[in-house]
Amino acid sequence: MEVRVQNVRKEFDRFPALHDVSLDIASGELIALLGPSGSGKTTLLRLIAGLERPTAGKIFFGNEDASEKTVQERNIGFVFQHYALFRHMTILENVSFGLEVRPRATRPPKAEIRRRARELLDLVQLSGLEKRYPSQLSGGQRQRVALARALAIEPRVLLLDEPFGALDAQVRRELRKWLREIHDRTGHTTVFVTHDQEEALELADRLCVMSQGKIEQVGTPDTVYDTPQSPFVFGFIGESSALPVTIENGDIRLEGRSIGVSTSEPNGSAQLYFRPHDIELIESDAALSGHVVTSRRVGGTRRVELDIGGAHRVEIDLPFDHPAAERSQIVFRPRRWTLFPDR
Repeated sequence: MEVRVQNVRKEFDRFPALHDVSLDIASGELIALLGPSGSGKTTLLRLIAGLERPTAGKIFFGNEDASEKTVQERNIGFVFQHYALFRHMTILENVSFGLEVRPRATRPPKAEIRRRARELLDLVQLSGLEKRYPSQLSGGQRQRVALARALAIEPRVLLLDEPFGALDAQVRRELRKWLREIHDRTGHTTVFVTHDQEEALELADRLCVMSQGKIEQVGTPDTVYDTPQSPFVFGFIGESSALPVTIENGDIRLEGRSIGVSTSEPNGSAQLYFRPHDIELIESDAALSGHVVTSRRVGGTRRVELDIGGAHRVEIDLPFDHPAAERSQIVFRPRRWTLFPDR
């Protein structure tokens, strides 16, 4: 089911939570709404679900205007961060619930409901646990039950609101891989809210990066990571350093000194962004140099913070066996970078 958000604005007591947001979600796509707290991502999800009504604008499911329809009329599957399972029901009863409360005209026979619930428990790898209660399951297992329950009603759109936020890091990693596999097998249109950039990059077909009630950029994980369109996106997706530079006849300079890279951008001041791994060590006067302030291991590399003078500090990645002792001097230049001219 295709979902189209068209020029949507949402206010709470005259406070604008979303500003003229438009977003097209393709049928069968898994899209992540990504941003910090207060960016508007959960508000947008609730508007798609029908839990909130837009102050202005429309939401379409296919060619149908769903803006004023209820959650039930939209046929939404919803998975929350805190499971929201019925504690007094068994796992099988939890998964069956959405079908059992349907109006009689659309309710499947009881045997069909049980068959479908057992199939879904097999899909989420919980076969054999049908008679257990939520309190007898781990957090990761409960979230699997919540997803099976959401899928049981055969939703047109599946919405997930920080579904792994209450789980520890190892379980989150396992469930991310599992959720992607489930999505590929079922083909549901899925909208996934998270503030975890690693989660979004790993799971989504596309990212919708949000800030202060607006969409900053929409694109594939590779596009958003490699070609950020704003300083916010560069700083939020992945780790980065930023330096205030000036452009003089194609030469990029920091506090009057060339840093060894050039550009075709016009003269003026700008912010230069680069990622810790996108640097090269060199021996040149036309480069950046700094003294090591801190050094720590990050996987198979060493993450080093450098004081490059003028109250500027940056982070770079070095080979793990590099002799980056404290206060030693390192000379480098960015290998890949992005300039955002000051406006």
